[in-house]
Amino acid sequence: MGRKKLNLDDNSITMRELTKAEEQVMQVLWSVGQGFANEIMTAFPEPKPAYNTVLTIIKILERKGFVTHETFCRAHRYQPAISREEYSQRFLGSVVERYFNNSYLDLVSAFAKKENFSIEELEEMKKAIDEAITAEKK
Repeated sequence: MGRKKLNLDDNSITMRELTKAEEQVMQVLWSVGQGFANEIMTAFPEPKPAYNTVLTIIKILERKGFVTHETFCRAHRYQPAISREEYSQRFLGSVVERYFNNSYLDLVSAFAKKENFSIEELEEMKKAIDEAITAEKK
């Protein structure tokens, strides 16, 4: 049985992984959709990071291409330039490429060996796989 190899598109080559702090800011931006700095700060859970820290991270995220902004007078409204789903797919693809011989089968095999799945979880996984196979055949 052949293994399906991961095929990363050209955009993923330039995409960098987010640091923990950057990911926290992106999670807030993904949840609010867009916002001015004070709106973004309000959406952070307690304990909230420092305002200047968040603005610095947003500027870094802009340079990396993860965030864009619109200017209104002297205020900026920030929004994600990439969706949570797109980032997670690219990040997972990068992990599969680097650590699992570019094979999702190797990833699933390694994961299955380390986890104790319930019958219900295994049935849900099987259902998801069956649905993917059916969709691929169409």
